[in-house]
Amino acid sequence: MEEIILNLIMHSGEARSYSMEAISLAKKGDIAGAKDLVKKADEELGYAHSSQTNLIQGEVSGQKAEFSLLLVHAQDHLMTTIVLKDLSVEFIDIYEKINK
Repeated sequence: MEEIILNLIMHSGEARSYSMEAISLAKKGDIAGAKDLVKKADEELGYAHSSQTNLIQGEVSGQKAEFSLLLVHAQDHLMTTIVLKDLSVEFIDIYEKINK
């Protein structure tokens, strides 16, 4: 269980870093670089989502996940990172239009 939770946190953290760096690159005018980082963020979120899916499937099959603060933290980390990645795409679009 702890391994799954730590995978959620680790991959979400990587995706968050890529998303923030993408916004920074877009602000500097490097739209292509920013879009590449968003792809990396999506890949990391895919890994995190896979870990989350394993938890959900386990619970559906009767393996109840024990409530823990670490699990809540991991879920919070994942959800806020998904929002940040979505916002980074919007920021990149805006910077791309401004730089034209």
